[in-house]
Order: sequence, then structure tokens, then C-alpha cells
Amino acid sequence: MIASDPRPSTQPARWWTMRPDNRIECQLCPRSCKLQSGQRGFCFVRQRVGDEMVLTTYGRSSGFCIDPIEKKPLNHFLPGTSVLSFGTAGCNLGCRFCQNWDISKAREFDRLADAAAPDAIADAARRHGCRSVAFTYNDPVIFAEYALDVAQACRECGIKTVAVTAGYITDEARPEFFRAMDAANVDLKAFTDDFYQRLCFARLQPVLDTLVYLRKETGVWFEVTTLLIPGENDRPEEIDRASDWFAAQLGPDVPWHFTAFHPDFKMLGHPPTPVATLMQARDIARSKGLRHVYTGNAFNRTGASTWCPECGALLIERHWHDLRSYHLDGNRCAACGCRIAGHFERTPGTWGTRREPVRLS
Repeated sequence: MIASDPRPSTQPARWWTMRPDNRIECQLCPRSCKLQSGQRGFCFVRQRVGDEMVLTTYGRSSGFCIDPIEKKPLNHFLPGTSVLSFGTAGCNLGCRFCQNWDISKAREFDRLADAAAPDAIADAARRHGCRSVAFTYNDPVIFAEYALDVAQACRECGIKTVAVTAGYITDEARPEFFRAMDAANVDLKAFTDDFYQRLCFARLQPVLDTLVYLRKETGVWFEVTTLLIPGENDRPEEIDRASDWFAAQLGPDVPWHFTAFHPDFKMLGHPPTPVATLMQARDIARSKGLRHVYTGNAFNRTGASTWCPECGALLIERHWHDLRSYHLDGNRCAACGCRIAGHFERTPGTWGTRREPVRLS
């Protein structure tokens, strides 16, 4: 049990340098925020205090919850198991369509209602039977020091760690951050720089660099998610170009999730994404040779389930996040023996669709 403390915790931050003009430059994300004394970065949680940078949310969370791993979404990483999920506050992107805006856009530390040291989080995951801990709800890149310490504590007791991230991180910080992770889901929000600049206040290329790095330089299992927003990033021509890049740079076995947008935050005027749009994107990606393309945030058995790319057999039938049938023999199709990329066990987990809040303090 960790005693509650109403004050945000601070911890010396890493990945910064002092500039000749006496400003501190953050080198964690591509924004390279340059701070005078007392100033905070775009993410709001990294601050200059005196002549150093600190992370102001170390050891603090907006809440802990046990989720199905499929909710991250990860469909090829320990299917059916439970994951202890948590986030902090703030974000290094400014997405106008953010689906977790009440957390990621938080500017008040009273949202950080739960406190936990890294070893307490790992112990809670173990006690609750969770196979993994997920850094989610807001981007773990901005609380990297905390995430890395939690990841180390998890590894010491056999718990896997998952980063749910936009992948907006520098070349300098990327290796150490992902070296601590067992799995990741990376948001590829669109395939145009115009979208990233206009709706996320960011750039596309660093995200592409992260995806290529994960594929070619690490053993991290990762999947990709694209939220399709009507009229913004759902044009067939854009999906076609993105699919060509995906196939050439990431290969055919990395799962890609196309998920439905629901009006939220500052994009309340856009309609929800039709299932037909999700399925059209799935068809385009599959036509480029991608083997595991999914649809999400809208009910569709075909798009939610895993199918054998060789014989077409139904391997994992999903009803939302619930597994209905399972026809894998380890990591192979039970019908034809085709090897399926991912981390599968002999039998799947049985967590189902439950979502259980957990208090650690």
C-alpha cells in the first residue's frame, strides 16, 4: 500500500541539454522545447527548475484499471490475457480528435488521483494475475523516466510491459525507451504531413522513423493503429499509399488496426466512421499483401477476427474484445500449420471483456 500524497511528484529528467543562450532544450521528443526557468514543455509535465529539467508526474497516475489486452489494441500478443493499464497527464501531441482528451490534455494535477512506486505497480499486476502492464491513456514517451523504472520492476517479477504510443520520440531517446518494452501499439494517425501539422501540431516523419526502427532494430512485438476520420484521412488514395509504405518498410506480418472515429474533443462536427469505410481500408491493405488487418471501435466479426493468411481458416474469433473461438496450435494455424506472427501461448487467456478499476493507494 502506498500512502496518498496530494502533491505531484518530481524526478530529475533525462534527455536535455543546456544551450549557449542559457535555455534548456528537451531532447526527448521532436518538439525540442526550449525552456527558461520555470517554463514547462508542450507536454506540460516536463519543466525547467533552476538549471535542470524535472518530470513533474513521476509516481503519479490518473488511475489504474485491468483491461483485456485486445483493448490496447494488441491482437497477437498473449490473446485473452489481462493487462494492468495506467497513464499520467499531459501529451506531446495536440490532437484535436483525442479520444482520451480529459487525461491527455489535463493541466490540473488533481487528475492524478493515484500514487504508486514502480515496484508497487509490478506487485499489483502480479497479485491480480495480469500478464502485462500497459502505459496508456496518455503517451508514455512524456513520462519515460517513470515508465522505464516501472518496466524494470516488471521484468524482475516476470511481467511484460506494453507502450501505447504515438511514436513521437527522438533518435536519441528511442533506443533506451523501447529496449524496456516487450510490446507496443503505435498510432499512425495519417499518412500526410498536412494532417499531422493541422490536426496534431506535429510531423509525420518521426512516427515513420519509430515504426521502421521497431521493425528493423528491435525484437519488440508491435502493432499499428490508424483512427479513420471521415473527410480527413480516410481517402482510398491515402490508404493505398500508406499500405504500399507499410508493406515495403514493415513487412506483411505486422498487424494494422483501422479504428472508427467518434466525435470528441474539438472535432464534434465530424460524423462517426462507417463500418464500410473501415472494411474498405482493410481490403486495400490486404490487397497489398498485408496478412493481418483489423477493424475496431465498431462491431464487425470479419474485421475483428484473425484469419489464416494461407488457408483462410478462422483462427481467433472475436466479439469486441471477447474471444469466442480459438484455433491456433501454439503459433500455427491448427488447420494447415501456417506460422502466425506474434506471441501466442498454447491456450488463450480467459479475461474476457471485463474492465476493473484498481486502487493502489
